[in-house]
Amino acid sequence: MLVVSQILGGLGVAIGIALAPMLATEVTGSEALSGLAPTASVAGTALLSLPLAALMTSRGRRPGLVLAYLIGALGGALVVLGTVVRSFPLLLLGMAAFGAGSSANLQARFAAADLVGPERRGRAISTVVWATTIGSVVGPNIAAPAGRVFRGGPVPESAGPYLWSAVAFLLAGVTVAVLLRPDPLLTARALAPQSPQSPQGVRKRSLRAGVAAVRESPMARLALGTVTVSHTAMVSIMVMTPVHLGGHGAGLQLIGLVISGHIAGMYAFSPVMGWLADRFGRLSVIGLAVGLLSCAALLAGTAGPRHGQTALGLFVLGLGWSAGMIAGSALLTDSVPQDDRAAVQGLSDLTMNAAAGIGGATAGVIVAQWGYGPLNAVGAALLLPVAALALRRSVKPPAAGA
Repeated sequence: MLVVSQILGGLGVAIGIALAPMLATEVTGSEALSGLAPTASVAGTALLSLPLAALMTSRGRRPGLVLAYLIGALGGALVVLGTVVRSFPLLLLGMAAFGAGSSANLQARFAAADLVGPERRGRAISTVVWATTIGSVVGPNIAAPAGRVFRGGPVPESAGPYLWSAVAFLLAGVTVAVLLRPDPLLTARALAPQSPQSPQGVRKRSLRAGVAAVRESPMARLALGTVTVSHTAMVSIMVMTPVHLGGHGAGLQLIGLVISGHIAGMYAFSPVMGWLADRFGRLSVIGLAVGLLSCAALLAGTAGPRHGQTALGLFVLGLGWSAGMIAGSALLTDSVPQDDRAAVQGLSDLTMNAAAGIGGATAGVIVAQWGYGPLNAVGAALLLPVAALALRRSVKPPAAGA
């Protein structure tokens, strides 16, 4: 069921993600503001993370995922309306709500980990992440045909794909509402022994509870840093790549292919990353993530008008994100008690999307002022603290229980 919902949700997100910067440029006439549309989506994902985590803590995974997909569908409709009336604030509001679809897709990876042991947790997370491949790779390539359906009508061709995204989110929500039974989080709690500090019926759902749990575990701090930095570096570079390609003469079809390759790197090889994380350990795959993301920044940042090199850089960028996201998510789940996990997972999504939102907004300014190459250099520099922390933890193994 999670695989099916991820396919639909990935399709909805990917249709819109390839067009957001260009749609913002079309409405505002300013390339410097183009990064704000995808940034609004990332900010919406971040702002919804904790409320959704709180809902899941008290009611289970199913209500939270369904609500997220419904909000995402509403966001797609608002994006279209904002484009029709040429209202940039309404467009940004729609993109923020659209980000709820990403929230649902991200939370689904934790749902996959609810009922498996640590020795298979990386593979369980990666299986659901992999399912996003189908919708995410197809989405950018059908953006142009989806838009042409509305040619000559009141809905602009550039905004039409967001209506298809809304339909995909609605279908994903219906799938979850009908088929996610029994609820994995509630089932995991029913099977887990209750700790003395967390009596039956008491659930830790607040931001403070998540922060406290992460503070108590050095490995949880490393995991949170890995997920946050990997996602921020990826988003900052990815959101400005369509603008960079367009500035070098690439059309919508080519841009769609490049983004598809990037998303294939993010999702298609996730089972490999999950197997590596379970077989060789979370720290080894975190090191691999740092190496891949650094290589991607070098390739994309020095590509210039060479579209093939840019495409290769974006593909490697996706691989690095996959390694960091899967290893980091598995390590985060490993490192905190069952009762704290929903709060910590909500904190993780809040932190990584808030940071990525800032990175996406800053990316547009960096590209407008200095160019796409310096943006990639900044993205690579963000990886240094994670590399240092991972090296320190690998040289000095954590104490028992850390």
